[in-house]
Amino acid sequence: MASDKIKIFTDSTFDAEIKNGVTLVDFWAEWCGPCLRLAPTVDALASEYDGRVTVAKMNVDENPNVPGRFMIRGIPTLLIFKNGQLADQIVGLAAKEEIARKLDQQLVRADNAD
Repeated sequence: MASDKIKIFTDSTFDAEIKNGVTLVDFWAEWCGPCLRLAPTVDALASEYDGRVTVAKMNVDENPNVPGRFMIRGIPTLLIFKNGQLADQIVGLAAKEEIARKLDQQLVRADNAD
């Protein structure tokens, strides 16, 4: 279902995976209709931002600890991390353009920090 450009994060791999660069994490569940509708958008972004942004999915049913840490109460929730720090979030269905704009903001900030 998911693009081969999308990583799968778990509670045990999460912290190491978000440590460097810009990372978009899609918190979802198999029973969540809006999550399934958002999946093609996340797949497309993974391809478009390949090499610049790490795109990952995290199943909240299989991994309860990390969603709890970030107080995720509704899904889909997209969190954007920059070098391990939460930089932005989107709750609910979002347009691809909105997500891309938020990713671009973080990439510009990352470029300016170099």
